[in-house]
Amino acid sequence: MSLNYGSDKKRAVQAKFDAQKIAFGPIMFQAALALRNLGILELVKNTEAGITMDEISEKLKLPVYGVKVLLEAGLSLELVRAENDRFHLTKTGWFILCDELTRVNMDFTQDVNYLGMFTLSESIKTGKPTGLEVFGDWPTVYEGLSQLPPQVQKSWFGFDHFYSDYAFPEILPVVFRNNPQRILDVGGNTGKFAIQCARYNNQARITILDLPGQLEKASQQIREAGMSDRIDLFAINLLDHTKTFPKNPDIIWMSQFLDCFSQEDILGLLRRSAEAMAENSALYILETYWDQQRYEASTYSLHATSLYFTNIANGCSQMYHSDDMRKLIRQSGLELSEEILNVGVSHTLFICRKK
Repeated sequence: MSLNYGSDKKRAVQAKFDAQKIAFGPIMFQAALALRNLGILELVKNTEAGITMDEISEKLKLPVYGVKVLLEAGLSLELVRAENDRFHLTKTGWFILCDELTRVNMDFTQDVNYLGMFTLSESIKTGKPTGLEVFGDWPTVYEGLSQLPPQVQKSWFGFDHFYSDYAFPEILPVVFRNNPQRILDVGGNTGKFAIQCARYNNQARITILDLPGQLEKASQQIREAGMSDRIDLFAINLLDHTKTFPKNPDIIWMSQFLDCFSQEDILGLLRRSAEAMAENSALYILETYWDQQRYEASTYSLHATSLYFTNIANGCSQMYHSDDMRKLIRQSGLELSEEILNVGVSHTLFICRKK
């Protein structure tokens, strides 16, 4: 993999300003969150002629001092602008307040990552998710997911599902273009994809492979969807590479799954997939690769998400460069037969077959 990304053509004064944004970033993030969660941005948005600090204080029953310091931070964050002592919402402020993607990312940062990230350097040195200790004593977040505090679970699943929710409807016609009858959903989580498959095609049978704790959640969702006769559950420790996958499926499906593992474990999972595949089977890998994004904001978000994997999830995985995955596919005895770019918000679909 050859990396060529970014430039260094800023003027020194701009570079120094950007450095200060980083230096005070955690503080200003909390200011933006408070402006959103306390209702200040919403009130500013809904007042066409602008609104004063005193009026905000009175309407929200907040101390004038607190409103003042948050709004002044909001000026530097460019969330609000001031004109004749009246505050107005900016375009950036609108995205913080109203954009679903931004809300999901902020909630994920605050509830899942913020406290643990204090130990990021330790995670880098040890290869362990040291930040996870703020929630409990598990080797990875996946073992503890069903036991995380409700708000943390809500933000974790909100982040995970937001991106797949946009991708799944777009990709289902591709999955079913050859009328597969037997699909293995590896790392199926809450069963969302399996349920959508069963609804899309009433002949297909789907088997979810995941940890027992995850399958409990999936089982409930499947029962509520009335799909228990079409979706099977297969409890397995996916990191135990001595455990084989069910044989001869038409499709093995892995969505936002392989980024949860180290390259060594990805190779093991791909090899086990290859061993389970028949001659005409296909492996579908749906992932967000940071080098295949249309917008800088997406690449930035994925680089940040990699640090969640480092510090909270497992200490050894990341949002990968697409060349990392291509190399592992070749090493596993598979070949990449098709690539579909720009799926949903930021995904790429790799379709692999046996050599």
